[in-house]
Amino acid sequence: MSKIKKLLIANRGEIALRIMKTAKQMGISTVAVYSEADRNSPHVKFADEAVLLGPPPSNQSYLLADKIIAACKDLEVDAIHPGYGFLSENAGFAKKVTDAGIIFVGPSPEAIEVMGSKLAAKQAVAKYGIPMVPGTDEAISDIPAAKVKAAEIGYPILIKASAGGGGKGMRIVNSEEEFEEQMQRAISEAESAFGDGAVFIEKFITSPRHIEIQVLGDQHGNIVYLFERECSVQRRHQKVIEEAPSAVVSPEMRKAMGEAAVKVAKACDYYGAGTVEFIVDEKLNFYFLEMNTRLQVEHPVTEMITGKDLVQEQIHIAEGNPLAFKQEELGINGHSIEVRVYAEDPKNNFLPDIGKLRTYIRPKGAGIRVDDGFEQGMDIPIYYDPMISKLIVHDENRDKAIQKMILAIDDYQITGIETTLAFCRFVLEHEAFVSGEFDTKFVEKYFSPEKLEIKWTEEEMQLLAGLAVEMFDRSKNQLVPLGGTDGIRRTNWKNRLI
Repeated sequence: MSKIKKLLIANRGEIALRIMKTAKQMGISTVAVYSEADRNSPHVKFADEAVLLGPPPSNQSYLLADKIIAACKDLEVDAIHPGYGFLSENAGFAKKVTDAGIIFVGPSPEAIEVMGSKLAAKQAVAKYGIPMVPGTDEAISDIPAAKVKAAEIGYPILIKASAGGGGKGMRIVNSEEEFEEQMQRAISEAESAFGDGAVFIEKFITSPRHIEIQVLGDQHGNIVYLFERECSVQRRHQKVIEEAPSAVVSPEMRKAMGEAAVKVAKACDYYGAGTVEFIVDEKLNFYFLEMNTRLQVEHPVTEMITGKDLVQEQIHIAEGNPLAFKQEELGINGHSIEVRVYAEDPKNNFLPDIGKLRTYIRPKGAGIRVDDGFEQGMDIPIYYDPMISKLIVHDENRDKAIQKMILAIDDYQITGIETTLAFCRFVLEHEAFVSGEFDTKFVEKYFSPEKLEIKWTEEEMQLLAGLAVEMFDRSKNQLVPLGGTDGIRRTNWKNRLI
């Protein structure tokens, strides 16, 4: 029996709905919060109770910490789950929650604060002997001094916002001549995005891979790692495709990275679910990057290969329970891949494409999971991240998982807006991805908009012509559309011809 009786989810969309589903399975009643733009969202309808926070902009709704806590008191809520984004890594919010006598389903405010600063995080883990990328140990703003340090490290270097994330406040500098301009841009962007212009410098790893380790820790000092996730396929420094396990991580490397991640968690007395991010060079040397003190967007691939519900574990930990399993009891079962389905146009530099979901039909089948927060006919609001859903598959090995994902993408019907589905299919079929020999520059190296243009064979053109005659509606003097982008999806046409 759960100690938490009522849980408020301080978030929206797919993650709010995903958390609620686990909570309900545990017998916990749920409270949704929502903005006026999300009034008819599935997470609001699914919850037992719902509270309107305000107008659509986040700073007038989902970021109103005091209003969320007041709603908890009014509804006698026991605990708050912050999801990810919004207030999830806000130490001040976590402290307000605990000070109000409400359980925060996450780490301590102190751990959030330490790991929320990349510089503070590096200083906290330094004594544990964890490999770190060469660079400055503190914020630097003096440009001449920064130039000297950059020369010592050796170009190319990376200027990064200490409070940063999502690629904001990050600049690659290839030579001293461009250093000053790029540093000023990084500082300005950091101030705009985070209200904190502190930046630091580190060596830029060429051909880097982004591999992260999932950890779980309880309030009794027990910490385990749930293996790695490969997150190297990115656009604008943000992940698009993730998988677990990584195609290049050996059992020995996995153990070394996992044990390093546990040490990082111990450095800040961590409890809850967290992710330790590493950058891996072409020789498979790994270096600590940062720790995310929350549930990750890509957590489903870890759930698929371990059989552990991470939200359920978060709730058990928040209730004060010890972990129910030890490190040696954890194992990897098969392979899982996740693609993020964004309302973006890959043919137009991945710019958001906001509109109505005129057709929205999810793929189904064994080993296929869709985490989303939309239904057919809904509008994609302009106020929030343009992610529509996460499509996740699981199979017994990587090759089978790739093929299952390609088929699932083909079965995912979305019209009314452009999405990243075609781009994800392109990645999954590319020889670099299939071989596992890729890095964070995948998009830069291999992708261009024309790669998504459909090229019909002569045989396909003849079949299409025949199908067009077959589908002609004489009463309306028009073709009957099959659904999909612009009324036609290549896979739908071909499936009809089989």
